[in-house]
Amino acid sequence: MTDKQTEKTPLIKEYDGEEEELSACGATLACNPRRPLHRYLVLIIMCFLSFGSYFCYDNPAALQDNMTRDLKISVGKFMGFYSWYSWPNVILCFFGGFLIDRVFGVRIGAVIFSLFVTVGQIVFATGALLNKYWLMCVGRFIFGIGGESLAVAQNTYAVKWFQGRELNMVFGLQLSFSRVGSTVNMNVMQPIYQYISHTVQGYKCLGVALFVGGVMCLLSLICALALGFFDKRADRILKRASVSSDEVIRIKDVKYFGFKFWLLCIICVAYYVAVFPFIGLGLVFFEMKFGLDPSVANSVNSLVYIISAIASPLFGFLIDKSGKNVFWVILGTSVTIGCHAMLAFTFITPFVAMSVMGLAYSVLASALWPMASMIVAQHQLGTAYGIMQAIQNLGLATISIAAGSIVDSNGYLILEVFFLAWLCIALIAAVLLYLIDAAQGGVLNKSARLRQKERELEATNEKTAIN
Repeated sequence: MTDKQTEKTPLIKEYDGEEEELSACGATLACNPRRPLHRYLVLIIMCFLSFGSYFCYDNPAALQDNMTRDLKISVGKFMGFYSWYSWPNVILCFFGGFLIDRVFGVRIGAVIFSLFVTVGQIVFATGALLNKYWLMCVGRFIFGIGGESLAVAQNTYAVKWFQGRELNMVFGLQLSFSRVGSTVNMNVMQPIYQYISHTVQGYKCLGVALFVGGVMCLLSLICALALGFFDKRADRILKRASVSSDEVIRIKDVKYFGFKFWLLCIICVAYYVAVFPFIGLGLVFFEMKFGLDPSVANSVNSLVYIISAIASPLFGFLIDKSGKNVFWVILGTSVTIGCHAMLAFTFITPFVAMSVMGLAYSVLASALWPMASMIVAQHQLGTAYGIMQAIQNLGLATISIAAGSIVDSNGYLILEVFFLAWLCIALIAAVLLYLIDAAQGGVLNKSARLRQKERELEATNEKTAIN
């Protein structure tokens, strides 16, 4: 039976006495895929799968002043590195899951997308080494093709190994670990650049530093190969198949989504464009306004990632228990407005604003994304999340260019006003969502336990009606 054929059998078959018998090392707790310890060891590799991608995604943010100086480019051109990452994902977010489910399979898909990430970073670093801006943009485009789809492969592995067990915890842990990758990047790339500058200077120093950062992409590729080995072995022993999503992208489903879904999309794009492009430009902002050294400025810039890595699983658990998703979104957006206002109009240490922004971002992300599943039918979720991600990436691509141009022409104060305007749009959309939902019975503000009770009651009523 081929790998592709095995991926079309049931996820896990009941033991029928014909599974492969384990002996020696294979029978130990760590090597037996039926044991929790083995799954947790695989989880460690799973978390490292996207570590390199998230580490290299924010290489430009960690080296902003070095890039603009060594390459002699404007801030607008610098932000193009983020736009070129986002452009392919305006389309690919619709097809990444389809390619994994129906074409490659998760094992081959993870390796292919890891190769895209690695090759993209190599091309990006080569462009810097040769002082070719266009080649660097090509590298970021290739990197973007692999980055988001690799996250889809990671989520597919999580479902395959942990469905029905600790899946929510696993998703939270993967999200946290991705933020760790971004945080490590923010704090090590400047020291790496400074060390290399003792040997070579200018754009060649930048290129070598980016090559060193690209080693993390090789780590992701190694993890993809290791996961493929363990997953194939577990399929053989447990007689299982990979998860195949039934959430096929159907654009015609859009007409059934309703106004509340589109408000979610507005909140998503209006909030995220005020966070990620800001972090991309934050290094020089903190240096210029607050007089911080580059290493300290990078530490401040990484606080949002550090805080969210710790807080996201905790807030996710809290929101699951309490419900009130729309309330939490309004709170997270309002607090982020206060943080940007503090950074724009005061000289209070940026450690305060960035730490609070990390908490607000964690609250919003934990409350926002699950709401789509409460609005859209189960069989339409693939389309719904694909549209949300496409709109988000389109917003990030265009706003990154606009933000760089604003800094070049008007400075950072006007940039902060620009971000505040987007956050106000997100807040207005969140308040409208709250009012519309309240008028329709308050579905989005119910707790997970209450929704579960309602589903059980509906199932009981259906059985009674049938009988």
